[in-house]
Amino acid sequence: MLIGLQNVTFEFGARVIVEDATWHIQPGDRIGLVGYNGTGKSTLLKVLVGEYQPSKGTVEKGRDTTIGYLHQDLLSFDTNDTITEVALGAFERVRALEKEIETLGHELEQHPEDEALLIKYTDCLHELDVLDGYNIHHKAEEVLHGLGFSNNDLARPYKEFSGGWRMRVLLAKMILQQPDVLLLDEPTNHLDLPSIEWLEKYLVNYKGSVVIVSHDKYFLNRMVNKIVELYQRQLHIYTGDYDFYEAEKMIRIDMQQKAFENQQDYIRQQERFIERFKAKASKAAQAQSVQKRLDKLDKIEDVQLERPDLRINFQLDKVPGKVLVTLKDVCKQFGDNHILTNGSAEIERGDKIALIGANGKGKSTLLRIVAGTEPFTGERTWGHNVEPSFYAQHQLEALTLNHTILEELQHCGSKKTDPELRSLLGAFLFGGDDVDKKIRVLSGGEKARVALAKTIVSKANFLLLDEPTNHLDMHSVELLADALNKYEGTIIFVSHDRFFISKTANKIWEIVDQQIKEFKGTYQEWVEWNERMDKQKRLEELQNKSNGSESKPSSPATSAKAPVAAPKPAEALKSQPFNKEAQKELQKQQRKLVNLEETVNKAITEKQQLEERLGNPDTYTNKDQFTALEADYKQIQQKLATLNQEYEQQFELVMELESKMG
Repeated sequence: MLIGLQNVTFEFGARVIVEDATWHIQPGDRIGLVGYNGTGKSTLLKVLVGEYQPSKGTVEKGRDTTIGYLHQDLLSFDTNDTITEVALGAFERVRALEKEIETLGHELEQHPEDEALLIKYTDCLHELDVLDGYNIHHKAEEVLHGLGFSNNDLARPYKEFSGGWRMRVLLAKMILQQPDVLLLDEPTNHLDLPSIEWLEKYLVNYKGSVVIVSHDKYFLNRMVNKIVELYQRQLHIYTGDYDFYEAEKMIRIDMQQKAFENQQDYIRQQERFIERFKAKASKAAQAQSVQKRLDKLDKIEDVQLERPDLRINFQLDKVPGKVLVTLKDVCKQFGDNHILTNGSAEIERGDKIALIGANGKGKSTLLRIVAGTEPFTGERTWGHNVEPSFYAQHQLEALTLNHTILEELQHCGSKKTDPELRSLLGAFLFGGDDVDKKIRVLSGGEKARVALAKTIVSKANFLLLDEPTNHLDMHSVELLADALNKYEGTIIFVSHDRFFISKTANKIWEIVDQQIKEFKGTYQEWVEWNERMDKQKRLEELQNKSNGSESKPSSPATSAKAPVAAPKPAEALKSQPFNKEAQKELQKQQRKLVNLEETVNKAITEKQQLEERLGNPDTYTNKDQFTALEADYKQIQQKLATLNQEYEQQFELVMELESKMG
């Protein structure tokens, strides 16, 4: 065990956070700490690291266990040092050795015959080598680059950066320290999509144990092998990812509910017996004995799911034309930073577009251009009957401070009943009497949730949403995604939440080389397609290398239906002094890869054809036809998953053979 709780009870004021909780963190654990907003997850991490002392029980820690703890309070740290210097602070012993070696070097120049000095100098050099001290600058730059910093950023002072970027620097330092246990409180809050993906890959291979508080379901599913849920003052531990936890939790709750009902039936039977016979002399002793047994009975708690529900019946006043917005030759720049150069795109009725990419690429700027709130050059044309509703942080200023939360939604013209509005607000984490709070007393995050609720409940047929999930817990993100899936209007949104994107989007937009690149398909299809393109590019680079020519950059993808160029066997291998048998094997495996590529493309085409047929309303008039189509669709999905796996394995094999011969 590295660190853990043993029968711990902790109260925060009059409120109990955990009661008689036991939890041990073992080597190799990847743990997601989950629970509804306000249950005390961040507080529990502070108990683990000793910032708060439990009123009962003990916090146990291995003698040599080192802990890294990333949390919001770290933002109070400030310095004029560059971000590279801050990150290098992770290597305290190496930096101390560097200074000592420098000092000893100067002393040896003065006293070259001093044997003791020479031995000390040699020992320091050896220790520096053991600690891989010569590579610390490379390591620091690699991690900072992974978290989104450019080469120009590395020499900038830490104090010049905003809070989110400062948190990235401190995360980089913590990663470089390589503690036995990493405690990360909402690490993805301050990261864009590429940085989240980099962190995910890094932590999967991290040698220490990791505990993560996160509302990013996609991140948790790919990262963790255990879930610890803080629920009703108890810790419930599940061995598996987040999806496994959700399924197992429902089974546990169902079993607990049945056990509770059975126990209540038993208690009622015993109480009837006591009531009936307690006054009879012949049965009084027996009744008293039954009462004692009931008094000692370990009561099973009723299951009360603290989950808001969201039922929104969207009502669109007007149906827009086929094309809602047309962008043509749009140009936008901030100083020397060019965001768009002659960018063009169309948003069609029914589109649910996710605008994704790294911070600084102009996603929110493009969203504002679409909304008409950002100046630009070029053309932006609205279609017929378009009624937009735009959610962004600046919408908070439009809230009426003297209104209660409920009144604010009553005045937005949705014509929803109060129970419907209360249900909606519950999903946005305003339950019970919270709806009677005045807007003026709300925090920034609470105001953002009110503004988002107003946007969602409007009768607009075109929603523009900038980071809509930022202030929501995991369950509320699911509810919002489900609601937007039922929405018959059109949506374009900026988000770094991959679960939300994968549940909501049917198109992906990226800004690449100052152009708007559109992918027609879901987020998962976009990920798979990009992985295939990356592998294709790497294979071509290896082939070009073996052919003695330089690789040419491939153009980015613009459509889900874009043809995939199959790799060609390296013709020039014959001129290389390679083993003939190895050369034949390589060419054989390359041909196999080409055939697999063609098979995968055929399967993708077949899947798209089935999707088009399933999207045709006439399909559903014939039950037998629909059933057969549905079975075919499931079969092609399974076939495609198997083919993709085979392709990946074959690609890795070809790469390995290429590298051996290159």
